[in-house]
Amino acid sequence: MASLVQHVAGLACPPLSGASRRRGASLRPAALVCGTYVMSKDDKERERMRTLFDEASERCRTAPMEGIAFSPEDLESAVETTDVDTEIGSLIKGTVFMTTSNGAFIDIQSKATAFLPIEEACLLDIDHIEEAGIRPGLVEQFMIIDENPNDETLILSLQSIQQDLAWERCRQLQAEDVVITGKVIGGNKGGVVALVEGLKAFVPFSQVSSKTTADELLDKEIPLKFVEVDEEQARLVLSNRKAMADSQAQLGIGSVVLGTVESLKPYGAFIDIGGINGLLHVSQISHDRVADISTVLQPGDTLKVMILSHDRERGRVSLSTKKLEPTPGDMIRNPKLVFEKADEMAQIFRQRIAQAEAMARADMLRFQPESGLSLSSEGILGPLSSDEGQSSDE
Repeated sequence: MASLVQHVAGLACPPLSGASRRRGASLRPAALVCGTYVMSKDDKERERMRTLFDEASERCRTAPMEGIAFSPEDLESAVETTDVDTEIGSLIKGTVFMTTSNGAFIDIQSKATAFLPIEEACLLDIDHIEEAGIRPGLVEQFMIIDENPNDETLILSLQSIQQDLAWERCRQLQAEDVVITGKVIGGNKGGVVALVEGLKAFVPFSQVSSKTTADELLDKEIPLKFVEVDEEQARLVLSNRKAMADSQAQLGIGSVVLGTVESLKPYGAFIDIGGINGLLHVSQISHDRVADISTVLQPGDTLKVMILSHDRERGRVSLSTKKLEPTPGDMIRNPKLVFEKADEMAQIFRQRIAQAEAMARADMLRFQPESGLSLSSEGILGPLSSDEGQSSDE
């Protein structure tokens, strides 16, 4: 390198022209700078990555399976052995990953595709899959009910599972002989169709406590009891009359209940008292004469009424607000006061009834001393005391 510099420095440079040469300037030899190229840190890293890529490409070309623990045949075998049971009727757990207007696609951790049609999403008739609570991310247990032969897509159902549970629930409720509530969704000449536990049940008109049409009961919830539960025949029959009889059996004469005015008639008002239809006769509205019921009551009004009587066989309940008036005519002039004092007035009414019954029993015993029973001052029937027996003998 030194000899090269010396050689170059010894070369004579051509003289400058007179026009370009400044006066007094001396000629100097030209300098030549020589050096080496140094790679940066980023350049080194790029070079290293390029080398690794070239080596990986070469391995993929010459030895693609090098370093892999199993072969493609092993992978296929593993998929087959870990696949889920896809037999018709079997239950399978899956996750909703996409919904459409016709249903939802379900991930069942299998190579097979699974689809839930909208008509199999629940027991009810729905227009959109979301109405059944089916949304992406939902994890649920489904039943395999069919397979599409064209693309081998498994057809799933939630309705089948829910239907089995609903029938089991109905059998349990029938065994317990309890009163349930059903919503009327339709009807025909023979009776009405009610929705019970998600199933459609039939209520014959002979088992409806009030004389009414299917249209009048549409969309209303009525108390019901099970009469027949036959899953094999898909037959579910219920009775409103039996449910009403059970409810009425719990209504004691003189008890106060909250009711809603359903309709007005010239002879009185029909009051709904928790699913039971009672009659508030015009003569039982107030001690004062009521010429026009509509001046006192209107459909939809909420009021307190007292049970006067009930006929379990015919499903009829007689009501009264007249007995709840603190003073005659309050139901007409100040109904709010009547409702505020209802429980107090009902208690007074029950005491009068108890006193009347006690007096009746006392009169009966007075004529039958040989019975060996007597009535205490509290109206309790008990054994005749020795003193009373001696006095009666005397």
